[in-house]
Formats: sequence, structure tokens, C-alpha cells
Amino acid sequence: MRTAVLASASLIAFVQNDLAQNPAPGPRLDWRHIGNSAIELALPSAATGPVDRVWYSADGATLYARTRSGRTFQTADFEIWKAVPDASNVPPPAIDVQATHSPEPGARARLQGPRMYSFARNAFRSDDGGVNWVNLTAYRGASILGASLSDLAVSPANADEITVANAAGVWRSVDAGLTWSGLNSSLPNLPVRRFFQLPSGMNGVRIGLGLSGAPELEWVPGEKTAWHVSDSPDASHEGQQKQLAAQALNAEITAVATSGDAIYAGSADGRLWASLDGGARWSLGWGTIPGGPVEAIYVDPKDPQTAWAVLGDHAKPLTLGVRPEHLAVSRNGGVFWDDVTGNLPDVAAHGVAADLAGSAIYVATDAGVFFASTDSTGRPGSWTLVTSGLPNAPAMDVKLDAAGNQIYVALDGYGVYATMAPHRLRDVRIVNAADYSDRAAAPGSLLSVLGVRLTGALAGESAVPILAADNTATQIQVPFDAKGQSLGLWLESPAGRLVRSFPLRNVSPAI
Repeated sequence: MRTAVLASASLIAFVQNDLAQNPAPGPRLDWRHIGNSAIELALPSAATGPVDRVWYSADGATLYARTRSGRTFQTADFEIWKAVPDASNVPPPAIDVQATHSPEPGARARLQGPRMYSFARNAFRSDDGGVNWVNLTAYRGASILGASLSDLAVSPANADEITVANAAGVWRSVDAGLTWSGLNSSLPNLPVRRFFQLPSGMNGVRIGLGLSGAPELEWVPGEKTAWHVSDSPDASHEGQQKQLAAQALNAEITAVATSGDAIYAGSADGRLWASLDGGARWSLGWGTIPGGPVEAIYVDPKDPQTAWAVLGDHAKPLTLGVRPEHLAVSRNGGVFWDDVTGNLPDVAAHGVAADLAGSAIYVATDAGVFFASTDSTGRPGSWTLVTSGLPNAPAMDVKLDAAGNQIYVALDGYGVYATMAPHRLRDVRIVNAADYSDRAAAPGSLLSVLGVRLTGALAGESAVPILAADNTATQIQVPFDAKGQSLGLWLESPAGRLVRSFPLRNVSPAI
């Protein structure tokens, strides 16, 4: 990967470096939240991701929780959580007490008046100073809360009210541990790390979590409450690919991607390899700079010679004046990798997606998702932030649907969001409104015209109803009397008239 050395005497280099830290804001997009941050794991109620600490305010009216990612949230009604500013993100010291007897190896005890609680694998209660303990969470040799406890807090206002934290979230009891309920339904703590599948037909979004041994999750069409464990996981296949590459290359492989016989692999120290014969022979790419781990690789399915790789934070200090690389591209099957970080922020990059036909590339980073148009050589231009309307959290992955019409973003803690791909603003396209595909329309069905606000539409001599319109897309309804194999459309917009056709069938169901 080529690097740019900033000469201290160069005003031009200084200006370029300043611009590199300040990508332009992008268009305001209509993001929709797919699913929530709750997980169905057959526990007392919905679960979520790991929580390290819980504590109450001095009057017991407010509960606080700190997630493993370091974010702190608070709730006063024990239903809705609100983020706590970083300045207040400091929990009080945990005060453990000595019990007469420990109910479990490594158990810690907390005191509230004459009542004592203890926690380790399970939660316990004692009313005689720790001589005798009642197990509050064990059932048939397992914990009803699913995992060992990382913290326990007792309300200062009521010794019968306790809250515990573990790898499955936050759990509360108001009757001294006799019954438990989860407080996870609205806690934005889903540790989503990557996409395995986008919606298609009866299949929903399928994601992987950043937890060792965690199952893949799916939000199926029509789901209302929580993510469910997927029936057809892909992680094991990816894990096998990484293991095979690690054995062949004698390296810690952190990312793999395939397209036909082409396999690309990246390591924890930033090296990149490619095999164009299904893994029989590997070659180390030129231009790589050891340092940050390769977080993800994208291979163009129509052109396996083209691949993109994103890198995380550099573990080692770089040479003075050398800007860290976070995005590289190879156009020759991995022989050489070119640094095309450009003006991306100097933060870890986790995911990458591209639509080469649409000359577009997207990169997921700790500072959000950025978009750039690419030239004929695949080099991106200036980067634009496209997730400014979403919660302030690291973007862990980004993916485009097969047609390049929709973009999906995975936000750490908050889950999955989707919207029209911003590069469609310069490339008007008509799609089925149900699934953004190019499947045929039917009389009365809905179409979305991406990239333009329409002011009028005709199909032959029939007026086409405009149901909704904004600066990024317009939804129209096919006339009920439409006939034939093709629907001819005359579309009026502030920029002028567009003439398009779309396939038409008598029946064309879509989800």
C-alpha cells in the first residue's frame, strides 16, 4: 500500500492532511431500523449483549448499566434506557463485604441492611450474615439467566430490589430474587459485527455477533419482538476458511473473502494474500504495511481480480509523518495493493462494500459509514459521511443488496439500519417497492423510483398515482388497468422528463 509522507515544510501537504480529517457531510437519508437490540434465548425475557456493571442512584430512583463496549445508559422507569454523557460515565466503586461462608467459589457479596446478596455463577441471598444461602437463579443445574454474573446492585430504597448484569444483559427482581425480569428490550447493546445475509423472500437479515461462541441471529419478515437464533448459520463455513488459510500461510488470519476460485486473506498484522486457484497456491501482496489488522475484504463477484480491504487501528507506532492506512484496493488479483484511504478519518475501519457498476464504495468505521465515487481505475474520490442521522456508535459492517439499491449498516449496540444507497441519487432506477428488486410489477403493485422526486407520472394515457415523494425517492402505484409485458413510464421531475420501462406480469408477489 502506497503511503504519503507529509513534509513539515509543505503547505500543500498540511492542507491535504487537514482535509483528510474532515470528510464532507452527506445527504439526509431516510434510515429505517430493522429489528431492535433484543435477543430471544429462551431466558425469563429477551436478552441483549454483555453488561459489566449495574448500580443505582443514591435514592434508588435511577438504575445505571455500563455495557462491555464502555457505554453507560440509565433508566428511571425500568423500561426505556437513555445514554449517559461520557463525562458521567464513571460508576461508583463496587464495595464487597466478607461473608461467613461463600456460596460458590469466587463469589462476591454485597450488603444492604441485614440482607446480604452474593453472586458468581448464580445469585444468592442470606438473611443471617452469610451463614446460610438461598440460590436465586439455579434450576436443574443451570442458571435461569443464562450466564455467570458480572455485577449485582441492591436498591438503596428497598433491600428486596436487586439488579444483576451478565453476558445476556440486565435482570431485575423486586421480590428478593424469587422472580426475575429482563430490562433488555430497549437497551441498545446488540454487539452486531457483520452481515451474513440480507433480506430475500422469506429470509430476513442474518447477523453475527462479536462474542466468542455466540450464535448467528436472524430478524425474519414479520418479526416484532427480538432477534432469533438462525437455523442456517454461515459462521462455521467462514471459520473453516480462516483456519485453512491460517494453516497454509502460517499467520493469524482475521478476514477472508471468496469469489469463484479467487480467495483473499488478511492477517492480524496487516498483510494480504491472494489465491486464484482455490487455495492451492498463495501469493503475498506487494505494498502492504504491517500494523493494523485486516478487518474485512470485499471481492467483486463479477470481477474477482478486484478486491478491497479495510484495516483497523495500528497496534504499533508508525513512522513520523506517515498517515495510517485504512483502505486498500487491488485491481490485479492481489499482486499489488494500493492505499486509497484518502480523507477517511484516522479511525479503525471494519467493513467495506462496493458497487463497481455504479462506481461507488462504502466503508464502515468507528466514525460512521462513508461513501465515495470511484474513477475508472477504482480510486475513490472525496469521502462523504452518510450516517449522520443515526445513533453515535461505531459502524461495524456495511453491505449492499445484490442490485446495489439498498445499503445496510450494522451499528455496535444499536443493531441494523437500512436505506436507499446514496449513489442512486445520481443514477435513477425503478425497483419493486416491496424488496427493492427488479422483479416484474403487477397491476396495482407499488414501485419505487430511486434517486429523484417526481412531480408527475404517466403509464400510456393513464395517470400513475404518486403515493410518497422526497428528494431521494418516489413511490408510485401501477395503474390497475395496466396490461402487456412491459410498463412504459413517463416520469416528470424538476430536472426534466424521464422515460423508462419496467417488466409487467398479471401477478408478481413480493415480500
